[in-house]
Amino acid sequence: MTTFPGSPRLPKGAIVAIDTSSPLIVSTIAFQYNPETMTRTLQAQTVGNESGAKTEALRLAGAPVETIKLDVEIDATDQLEKANAIAIGFGIYPQLSALETLLYPKSTQVIANMALAKLGTVEIIPMEAPMTLLVWGAKRVLPVRLTDFSITEEAYDTSLNPIRAKVSLSLRVLSYNDLPWNKLGSRLFLANQIQKELMGVVGGIINPAAVTGVNII
Repeated sequence: MTTFPGSPRLPKGAIVAIDTSSPLIVSTIAFQYNPETMTRTLQAQTVGNESGAKTEALRLAGAPVETIKLDVEIDATDQLEKANAIAIGFGIYPQLSALETLLYPKSTQVIANMALAKLGTVEIIPMEAPMTLLVWGAKRVLPVRLTDFSITEEAYDTSLNPIRAKVSLSLRVLSYNDLPWNKLGSRLFLANQIQKELMGVVGGIINPAAVTGVNII
């Protein structure tokens, strides 16, 4: 008799940080459990039509501004049961820290800028964060900016390390409107747009009269 092999192995969603000057992957934060829901909001970027010209009504200034919100659960229970050394020593603090530091400039940059300021440098170059990608399956690899997130820590170990938390993430998708053309981020966004266009053709209806009963053209 053959036995059922079990549930299929599901790919994990993840947030990947890349140092664009290298480019090297700085960190990969895989979702321990994929969120059950994701809220996506798209805002059209239309051309201003102060003149009232009718020919401008359908023009677009670029890709829509898309925001994504999702909740991620992080739990050290399984790792603690397997006596994972990192979970025993730190709980989920490393995973939370990896997320939080996406909003911080590098400490080495801070120290360098503080030294320049002490020397009387008038103009200090703003510090650059790594490029952040939301990886959600092969069809969605999007450059994003982590705009804000909230962490609800729900349980601790005896050393007060967090061992269970819920993280609510808010992301703004960065398009070729925001990023240098033909660089990694803009190429990834354009590839995602092309994928959308292909999917739209696959799921589209060529003859709307067949379903609406109305001859449009």
